[in-house]
Amino acid sequence: MYLGRVMGRVVCTQKDPQMHGLKMLIVTAIDDDGAAIGQPFVACDSTDAGNGETVFLCGGSEASLPFVKQRPPSDATILGIVDLIEK
Repeated sequence: MYLGRVMGRVVCTQKDPQMHGLKMLIVTAIDDDGAAIGQPFVACDSTDAGNGETVFLCGGSEASLPFVKQRPPSDATILGIVDLIEK
């Protein structure tokens, strides 16, 4: 799991049938100070996150687990919205 910040939304008119009905967002990974790490990427959203929110994500084969019935071909999924980070 890792932290990220939502930067925007992705709209696709053509996509894999397993992706129908899923919200896809542009996210950038962040460090514990909120600084961006690496390049932005697309993640499936299981939490109804919005633009500018800090989220935590999972990657790899586990990214399809929150979608029990669909199992979309996803490399990243937003699992939760972060309210507070304490150091």
